[in-house]
Amino acid sequence: MKTHLFLSVALAVALALAGASSAEEPAPGAGKEGLAVATFAAGCFWCVESDFDKVEGVVETISGYTGGHTENPTYEDVGSGGTGHRESVAVTYDPKKVSYEQLLDHYWRHVDLLDGGGQFCDRGDQYSPAIFTHTGEQKRLAEESKAALQKSGRFKEPIAVEIIPASAFTPAEDYHQDYYRKNPLKYKFYRYNCGRDQRLAALWGKDATH
Repeated sequence: MKTHLFLSVALAVALALAGASSAEEPAPGAGKEGLAVATFAAGCFWCVESDFDKVEGVVETISGYTGGHTENPTYEDVGSGGTGHRESVAVTYDPKKVSYEQLLDHYWRHVDLLDGGGQFCDRGDQYSPAIFTHTGEQKRLAEESKAALQKSGRFKEPIAVEIIPASAFTPAEDYHQDYYRKNPLKYKFYRYNCGRDQRLAALWGKDATH
């Protein structure tokens, strides 16, 4: 009996470990009681962080790098290209106050969903848009949301945003975190000159939100 019990426990542990290795990668903030994490790429992470901090129910935003094939990349590494990473933001939120579907809706209105070659004035794969999913449910909801938007006929061009299983997330350097709060004038100058809000207004018209 003891031998059978030991083998059963060992098998259960092995299966659990195998499942964990194939699952999406958690992000900073994951595991906090009652909270969940969503990760989005939409060009400059200063702007994405600012956009999501405005959402009621968002507890924390962290700028960082994800989707690449090198460990612990720096801003210079990612900016030079070749690491496969994208500037992205891990959004920790309270599902009791804001749903993942609502975060997706907010995301679509703050990304140039038709531009897969970068975002606004920032060009290159490191700025290309993506939704990084942490669970099967997030993947399903993201795919359904994208399909519904494409089917709506609002946009004639195909939606360029990729939906990708989340991988290791490396927080960006401290000076990038809350950049829009620490350097408000420089941030506003950059955002305006990059044409971000102008492009979003052109895409969404009266439905645009800032």
